[in-house]
Amino acid sequence: MTAETVAPPPRAGTKGTPPPRPLAVRIWRNYAFKRIRQAIFTIWFVATGTFFLARLMPGDPIDIMAGRLTESGMTHAQARGIAEAIVPYDPHASWYVQYLEFMTGVVTFNYGNMMTRPSTEVTDYIMQYLPWTLFSVGLGVLIAVFVGLGVGMIMAYRRNGTFDHIMTPIASFLAGVPNYLLAAAVVVIGSTWLGLFSFANMRGRLSPGVETGFNMVFIGDALYHAILPVFAYAVTITGGWMLTMKAATTEIMTEDYVMVARARGLKGWRIGSNYIGRNAILPLMPQIALALGTLIGGAVLVERILNYPGIGGMFLESINQRDYPVIQATTIILASTVVIANLICDLLASRLDPRIRLDDTEA
Repeated sequence: MTAETVAPPPRAGTKGTPPPRPLAVRIWRNYAFKRIRQAIFTIWFVATGTFFLARLMPGDPIDIMAGRLTESGMTHAQARGIAEAIVPYDPHASWYVQYLEFMTGVVTFNYGNMMTRPSTEVTDYIMQYLPWTLFSVGLGVLIAVFVGLGVGMIMAYRRNGTFDHIMTPIASFLAGVPNYLLAAAVVVIGSTWLGLFSFANMRGRLSPGVETGFNMVFIGDALYHAILPVFAYAVTITGGWMLTMKAATTEIMTEDYVMVARARGLKGWRIGSNYIGRNAILPLMPQIALALGTLIGGAVLVERILNYPGIGGMFLESINQRDYPVIQATTIILASTVVIANLICDLLASRLDPRIRLDDTEA
């Protein structure tokens, strides 16, 4: 019996075995690094577009302030002189100098001071409003996602049944109602006509005398004043999530691996959680970030109708006053919030389903 000669394994780089990629190439083609590059490019693109669009609007901060001063009886020359002395803005500065200063502030997270209030930092001013909008919008999205996904999955399991026939038209109706219209209807019907609650007491962010702090009094009062905007946000997007989850679940239920799981005798709850629910939710995760961004961008009307001082009303006022630093910083912060949320959703989805990373790398 002769001993067979065993050939040594081929070395890297020999014929039949591709050489290993350099470390820099592997990092560059890494899925997470690619998504981070895309996120940074998106934020830069939004920042640059905001810089130029703000300056393309008719009038600058000096013109707006001079126009208001002339209403008090000043001549245009007097108002213009006072406005130029107050507003820290040079209308004659070249655009590339302004852009360089602006991008330096973006990189260093220093947006400077307001033009309408030169002694107030832009970041401090925005943080007086942004947390309240994120609180109301975030809570509304969270409620809508949990309710919409849960009800949508039940609709798919009981499709063509009584529950499905009742909830489908309701979901379609809710998906088509604008949140600002629902907010106005709730105030008119609930407070004015039926007297179910006092809208006068629910206006604002906190009741008089309540101080900000991590305690039950503050949390309870903040929730009380945020009920109406949260309700408007949650209800109007719950319908869309119900229909989307119903469609995704119905499609997953027809897949072969679900049929195999049922043939193996697995329990219904295990099939629903491990095979159907997980795969139906994966494609919807990026839409959660998009819903958050859409609601924040559309919060202007809801906050104005409900008298809930948030980032929407503040942003509109800064546009009217042509306060460039506030406009730029607000847009960048809101865009970054959406982009980062979307990035997190993408990375989580890639961890739950490794096929996403493989498909992206091959592409």
